[in-house]
Amino acid sequence: MRFQIFVPVTTVAGALLLAAAAPLPMAAQAGKEPAGVSLFDGKSLKGWRGYKKTDAAGSRWAVQDGMLMLPAGDGKDTRGARDIISEGTYDLFDLTWEWKIAEGGNSGLKYFVLEDRDSAIGHEYQMIDDARHPDAKIGPHRQTAALYDVLAAPPEIRKVKPAGEWNSSRVRVAPSRIVQGGTRVYHYLNDVRVLEYELNSPELNAAIEKSKFKGIERFGKLQKGHILLQDHADQVWYRNIKISRLSAGPLSAVR
Repeated sequence: MRFQIFVPVTTVAGALLLAAAAPLPMAAQAGKEPAGVSLFDGKSLKGWRGYKKTDAAGSRWAVQDGMLMLPAGDGKDTRGARDIISEGTYDLFDLTWEWKIAEGGNSGLKYFVLEDRDSAIGHEYQMIDDARHPDAKIGPHRQTAALYDVLAAPPEIRKVKPAGEWNSSRVRVAPSRIVQGGTRVYHYLNDVRVLEYELNSPELNAAIEKSKFKGIERFGKLQKGHILLQDHADQVWYRNIKISRLSAGPLSAVR
């Protein structure tokens, strides 16, 4: 599948930046944000529970050597039945974490997750073995750091480490620097911003209409929802999961 890097284009309706023309290191930041709080204490599943459940009982998630991990399974998506979600809900936030995936593995971290559907629907930051998993072969929109099945983080600027090695990721949802009153989402991979998009923009909505999320009314709009870790029945490890709530005030700088 041929894919081109898009550069920022501002329109009357708003703008959608599929990927930064020049990758921006996370170190190139200005201003101060609230200190992040840990969503994983390294010892237990405290702060997490099953989707539509009161606790994490019945899930396959475990703590091993200070890591939140999922053992290998049958490779089938349980459609939320064994996923775990944060107890807290978030709309504007800055979330960081480290992860590694087993060879041939597939997983994802979702945000804006509500519990009003049979399966867990949310915006998914894709984490997958790009070199081996068949879903990644479909195209960049299903590869690492993508907004799964909607927007790609172009391979030309992604520096993903191979299966079995640690990657660092970040999702930031903040007031838009482009559209007044809007909200912008940023995906980072290994300290580089690789994707950003404007919520509820014509460009994003057009991409959603071409995806498996077509017709889901709230998809693509700002939601105060849970953070979700997906059980796709493949082995995956997490550590250093931290989140900051952001204010609705104007951005002091591009981050």
